[in-house]
Amino acid sequence: MLETFNLTELGAFHTVISIIAVIAGLVALFRYGAITTTNYPGLWYVSMTAATCVTGLFIFRHGGFGPPHMLAILTLVILALTYVLERVAGRSVAARYVIVLGNSLTLLFHLLPALNETGTRLPLGHPAFTGPDDPKLKAIFGLGFLIYVIGAIFQALRIRRASKAT
Repeated sequence: MLETFNLTELGAFHTVISIIAVIAGLVALFRYGAITTTNYPGLWYVSMTAATCVTGLFIFRHGGFGPPHMLAILTLVILALTYVLERVAGRSVAARYVIVLGNSLTLLFHLLPALNETGTRLPLGHPAFTGPDDPKLKAIFGLGFLIYVIGAIFQALRIRRASKAT
């Protein structure tokens, strides 16, 4: 079965935990309006995203170290920063912006490799995309970024309202 999708056991595990991360992140986002480790879905999101990044560092489908690995490292840095800020300066308004917008940005980061890897494998025999430079894929990435920007504006406004109320 894994051969059909050109996946190793590590690749399959990586895919499963990334799906868990995205689902948890979306639950946190829609239930609480933000992804933070102060609730279970947010904690699951951060944990599973970190695990996704670490496992991704050992996947070399396209040769050596490349853009997906750099994205994994960047994601780990953002997650570490937001985690530390939650623990040290979580009540600070500036910290809240970095935490909420940073964690949401890492959710967008899931979109990049997920769409590329899925779209270059499926449907079987006739993949949707030719690779990361496919114009259709770039258009979808652009739409994802636009959705992130709109969501970030709503989250920033929510933080601003909450900070004025206190």
